[in-house]
Parts: sequence; structure tokens; C-alpha cells
Amino acid sequence: MKITLKDTDFAGKVLNEVLLEFETKEVTVKEIIEERVTFEVEQFNAKLPNYFKGLIMPNDAIQTAEGYQVKNKSVIDVEKQIYVALNAFKNNGFFILVDDLQVEKLEAKVKLDKQMDISFVKLTPLVGG
Repeated sequence: MKITLKDTDFAGKVLNEVLLEFETKEVTVKEIIEERVTFEVEQFNAKLPNYFKGLIMPNDAIQTAEGYQVKNKSVIDVEKQIYVALNAFKNNGFFILVDDLQVEKLEAKVKLDKQMDISFVKLTPLVGG
């Protein structure tokens, strides 16, 4: 099932969208975060563009209006990015809304539906691996 994840600001303005495909119709919040981070890092590593536009700012990157500028266009470590993202969620670095309801635990189950709205709201710049 394909689901669109959105990054929004506090006013609900959409800043970024990521389309992901999940094998099952029920996943945990942890799985959603892991899939998102993995997808973003794999996309970046395959092309090494000038800017990384993902949930977590990689180490040795600078935040710009266009995204995170990675020094020397180096490959990003997926496992480090996932680790930082999961810790950021646990420590309120960002929160996730599923159909306008905040989910608070990584183990929380989410029943996927094509019409659902999943939003990531960043509270601070997130730095990863």
C-alpha cells in the first residue's frame, strides 16, 4: 500500500512529501520512521545530489533553504540516520500526527489507509550520521 508522508510546520503548511510503499496494512510508528529514513538515504546515496531533503540532517551537513548541503557529497549511513531519527522521536525532536492525532510511542500500531494523513512536525533541526 502506498502512503504519502508529509512534513508540516505548526500551521499545517506542507513543507515536503514522501511517497512510501508498505507490504502490510498495519505497521508500527517505528517502522514508518525506519522506512522513511531508509528511503530518503537510499535516494540520496544513489544520486549524490547537492542537497539532502530528509527528516534528519546528516553529520557534516549545513542547513540551507534548499535542504541539507552535505560536504563533499559523501554517502550517508542509513543505520546512523535511523538511530538518530528514532531517538529524536523519543525525545520530542519531532512528532507524528496520524489523521490529526499525535502518536506518542514507537510501538503504536497504525492501520494504513490510502486516504489517511500522516504528518511529521519537526520541532528542531535534527542532526544524524
